[in-house]
Amino acid sequence: MPSQSGPIVIIKRKGGHAAHHGGAWKVAYADFVTAMMALFIVLWLMNSSKQVREAVGGYFKDPTGVSKKVGNGQTGSGDNFMLSKDNMDKLKEELQKSVQEVKVFDKIKEQIAMTITSDGLRIELMESDVGTFFPSGVAQPNDSGREILIKLAEELGKLPNKVSIEGHTDAKPFSRSGGAYGNWELSTDRANAARRIMQESGLGPKQVTQVRGYADQRLRTPNEPEDASNRRISVIVQHLVKPEAEADAPTEKAPPQKTEPAPAAAHH
Repeated sequence: MPSQSGPIVIIKRKGGHAAHHGGAWKVAYADFVTAMMALFIVLWLMNSSKQVREAVGGYFKDPTGVSKKVGNGQTGSGDNFMLSKDNMDKLKEELQKSVQEVKVFDKIKEQIAMTITSDGLRIELMESDVGTFFPSGVAQPNDSGREILIKLAEELGKLPNKVSIEGHTDAKPFSRSGGAYGNWELSTDRANAARRIMQESGLGPKQVTQVRGYADQRLRTPNEPEDASNRRISVIVQHLVKPEAEADAPTEKAPPQKTEPAPAAAHH
């Protein structure tokens, strides 16, 4: 009887795919890279200057760079602040908070006005009928006037911005010394007295660009020329022009120079 055994066929069946591992390893790898980056930053900061460390630390406290100036004077670095057309509101808020620390603030708050203008931030210290900041007819400020000027100087001295100071009177005629000293002299002397106090209290020696006395030529309330609010000191914090704006400004071209024709060669 012939053998019925044929070739032996072995059938191997593959098992199912192994379970998917998911993306957990990616999270672990990302954490590892972040930790290494943090380590390198710490090592770099340890070997950096104090100014760089303050700037980096200040960035994490205030990434937009709109708080008070502490470091190198550039907007967005550390706790620095530079008044420009884009962030004048921020400085106004900072100064309003600062002057509230003055002891007599509750008595003088109605006499302080801060206004954003095309020139920058205008801070006005307005007189009242009883003389809030200056005694009547006197160029030197009283204790309240001195205190608020010192506080402003401490804050504005942290900025790179330039400052101008103005003195104003009302339209009521004032004279002494036989008419040799009047509204013009008084407004100028008050502005200059404010400058001296502010520069002694933190304002930079080169920050003040102008000290002007206007007498009654720029009344705050023209309809009431003798109102006490017209007697005031104005401190104008000028905004800074961004470098790119200066670069875009048109420059004057030098006029073409005339060239004299070369002398003809002599023929022998």
